[in-house]
Amino acid sequence: MKKQPETAIIRRITPSLDNARYAIKRAIGEQVVVEADIFKEGHDEVTALLKWRPVGSKTWRETPMQPIGNDRWRGALRVTTAGMWEFTIEAWGDVFFSWQHELDKKVSAGLQDLQSEILEGCAFVEAAAARASKKDAALLKKFSAALRKATPEEAHVIAQDSVLCGLMAVHADRSLATTAEPPHPISVERERSAFAAWYEFFPRSAEGKPDSGSKFRDCLGRIDDARAMGFDVIYFPPIHPIGATNRKGRNNSLKCEPGEPGVPYAIGNNRQGVNGGGHKDVAPELGTLEDFDWLVGEINARGMEIALDFAINCSPDHPYVKAHPEWFFKRPDGTIKYAENPPKKYEDVYPLNFHNDDWRGLWDELRDVLLFWCGHGVRIFRVDNPHTKPVSFWEWVIAEVTAQFPGTVFLSEAFTRPKMMQELAKAGFNQSYTYFTWRNSKAELAEYLTELTQSELKEYFRANFFANTPDILPEYLQHGGRPAFLIRAVLATMACPVYGIYSGFELCENSPLPGREEYSDSEKYQFKGRDWNAPGNIKEYLTRLNAIRRQNRALQEYSNLRVQVAENDHILCFSKTTASLDNVIVVIVTVDPWQPQTAFVRLPLAEFGIGESEAYVVEDLLTGERFTWRGSRNFVALNPHTRPAHVFRVRRWQDRENGQDIFA
Repeated sequence: MKKQPETAIIRRITPSLDNARYAIKRAIGEQVVVEADIFKEGHDEVTALLKWRPVGSKTWRETPMQPIGNDRWRGALRVTTAGMWEFTIEAWGDVFFSWQHELDKKVSAGLQDLQSEILEGCAFVEAAAARASKKDAALLKKFSAALRKATPEEAHVIAQDSVLCGLMAVHADRSLATTAEPPHPISVERERSAFAAWYEFFPRSAEGKPDSGSKFRDCLGRIDDARAMGFDVIYFPPIHPIGATNRKGRNNSLKCEPGEPGVPYAIGNNRQGVNGGGHKDVAPELGTLEDFDWLVGEINARGMEIALDFAINCSPDHPYVKAHPEWFFKRPDGTIKYAENPPKKYEDVYPLNFHNDDWRGLWDELRDVLLFWCGHGVRIFRVDNPHTKPVSFWEWVIAEVTAQFPGTVFLSEAFTRPKMMQELAKAGFNQSYTYFTWRNSKAELAEYLTELTQSELKEYFRANFFANTPDILPEYLQHGGRPAFLIRAVLATMACPVYGIYSGFELCENSPLPGREEYSDSEKYQFKGRDWNAPGNIKEYLTRLNAIRRQNRALQEYSNLRVQVAENDHILCFSKTTASLDNVIVVIVTVDPWQPQTAFVRLPLAEFGIGESEAYVVEDLLTGERFTWRGSRNFVALNPHTRPAHVFRVRRWQDRENGQDIFA
């Protein structure tokens, strides 16, 4: 049967990713504001509904859309549970409201011979009664009977009756409605996906011993310390057996000395006489799989979650090399190629070929690796270098895993070209590493924060602001000393709902390899000795920042960041507010880790619900200090060594009662 022609035109739907090819992202409870161009031929009045539902549900939820000018319409929905949702728009020429509009014009023009028009309206109302419930039908029939007896002026009043209009809207004739196709998907994420603080450490370095490694059952001290600081995700680099062939030594040396542990990213050890394995095994020096399960239980009991690194690397000793040599890249002489990223060489790692003749077997095996760890309680994966694997693989495997384990979170570690990073986010990654690490000046930060939270990126690209990683020691941290760590901590925690640090950040570790953005004596290649309470640490500062995040809902939202004016090129000011304005946060932070800086900042008081001449209070949540401000322009002074930032909660000053300040 031929499809019903389009009777209303629905175009330029937003938000939409590649014409509904990919899902936009929202957290549970967040709103989606939908707009579209909606119109039709002639002069009919158009009605439009925004419709949404969980994918798989047979029932659509509906809400009216409103015209906002120039045939543009807007509606809003709210998603309430995690999982995949979808929305669409239904629109039609509404015969009753077109009739109502026509009658209004004719009565206003003084026309009296309107009996035909009135009977036409009666027919519309009676047709609606035939579609309605018994109770509503009775009301509609009363309106129809009143119309039949009415004068034009009386009919005009009846046609505008709010009860009648409501009934006609509910029981409208939608037989010729147009529905936008395909539906637009929404990925609704659980809280830990949208708001979390990650703490990364190597379990073999948990106790900070310089000459020997720790085991899974030695990790609780480090985990409890992270929990005390306010972190809720514990992230481990690969925990699998480490290869022996071409094992790297200290500082990436090609020669590995006896007792050196090797690089965890060289996964797999199946040499004769070695108790090892591959991606579904744990390194024997860390313990057993039962020990890992015990640790996951301990982490969960503390209200935290574990994240595992999914690194698709194989050492020359990985079981796959012998069982599936066809899965690897070959040289002309038939030997397997190791990984390279010139000028870097990874002689201890073989990359996998995703387009080999047995690619289906490889893809299925990698999916099963993820499902294996999900079966052991892991629901968060940080994926190593996903941009070097096909996007189609990630789209497929993430869908496969989340179908069996809904709510599984995937973090993309892709420091690469912007369009590839964005495509990975569209393909299903819940979170993404960003260029935050290299955005240090006020201008760079202001531009980047605005791009992430105000452009189309806000619909699908969810940033995770890691301040450092085992691979990256930014120059800003190398040269800025302890103040640089305080500043970057404020920026990461306050600007982004999801952020992370790699252990050592709280100790302000900043010793690099000469001329490189890499740590000297990196624990990727060796055991790391540390005093976890060394003088000069910033653990207390991180603890306070994490507490502020948990206590202020505005800081848990993503796209509400707005850069504000600070009259100094070294001071950044931004605000985050809830829609109801019950939580208004203003962050003012210096980006100069060396010299004190001062500035006048200007706040958009009207947007905060405060009058220009009204007194209001700004409370510094870092120190507990309160200042009374008046007007939009006020003065601040910051010192990177003692006060690198203000985190102000802005409140209207209302009254004093029993000597106590009362704030809105």
